[in-house]
Amino acid sequence: MDKSKKVKLSQLSPYIETQNLEAFAKETGNIYESLFMISKRANQISKELKEELHSKLKDFESHDSLEEINENREQIEISRFYERLPHATIIATNDFVEKNIYVRNRAEDIVEEA
Repeated sequence: MDKSKKVKLSQLSPYIETQNLEAFAKETGNIYESLFMISKRANQISKELKEELHSKLKDFESHDSLEEINENREQIEISRFYERLPHATIIATNDFVEKNIYVRNRAEDIVEEA
C-alpha cells in the first residue's frame, strides 16, 4: 500500500457511521449484492494489511539483545500505526460510497457472451 493511501486511511474516521441502505441498493439494484461486494473488498483489504504488517515485523525477528531495545520501539510504532487504522469493513464501505470499487456481474457477462 502506497504512502498516500495510508495517509488517507489514517484520516478516515475509525468510528462506525450510520449509512443509507437505499443508496447502497441503487448501485447494484440489490442491497445484499452491495453488502456482499463490501464484505469481499473488506476481506481483500484485511489480507493486504495483514501481509504488509507481517512483512514489516519480520525484520525484527532475529537480532542481538543490545539492538533489541531500540528496534522494539520501532516495532511498537509500526504496530500502533496499524492498530489506529480503521477496520477493513469501514475502509471498504468508504470505497463503495466513493465508487472506488469496480462492480462486475459474472452472470450478466455469461449471458452477453452467449
